[in-house]
Amino acid sequence: MTVRRPTIGVLALQGDVREHRAALEAVGAATCAIRRPGELERIDGIVLPGGESTTIDKLLRAFDLSAPLRSALRAGMPAYGSCAGMILLADRITDPASGQQTLGGLDITVRRNAFGRQVDSFESDLDVSGVVGGPVRAVFIRAPWVEEVGADVEVLARVTGGRADGRIVAVRQGFVLATSFHPEVTGDVRVHALFVEMVRKRS
Repeated sequence: MTVRRPTIGVLALQGDVREHRAALEAVGAATCAIRRPGELERIDGIVLPGGESTTIDKLLRAFDLSAPLRSALRAGMPAYGSCAGMILLADRITDPASGQQTLGGLDITVRRNAFGRQVDSFESDLDVSGVVGGPVRAVFIRAPWVEEVGADVEVLARVTGGRADGRIVAVRQGFVLATSFHPEVTGDVRVHALFVEMVRKRS
């Protein structure tokens, strides 16, 4: 039996585009960079990398990508957002910048930069539901956390220990996945493998 190779786009306006593409390709996906609305038509799913959420929001609108991508998500396109990507996929932000918009897709409320500034970046081992093979090494860089989840949202991981003990840092709702952390920088491709499997099931 041949397993279909899905094509996954990586939003290429800011963030770890190359690293996400390498991780996706390592687990069997074809990838492409997404910068224009027409490119959405040739992909089976999309990854929204980290970066600065307010900047990415402005760039999405400047490149006329915001409305088409929002429509694609509402139509069921699978999506994975890491760090700022989680903020973009959230339906609600507790502390939005002036005029900041999201794409939506996840019935969650997030807090931007919840763990602190760049100097407060840290790493932690997390048990992530749906990821087999032991804990995931999670890298948090000016990361958000999830303050509230809707009834249809599955919590995949929480921080344990420290002042953020119990905070939600990975969620899934249908074919939309989000993490507060950056799995693309560790060489551990299991979160990307989870997303690719989600895309295969949706296609």
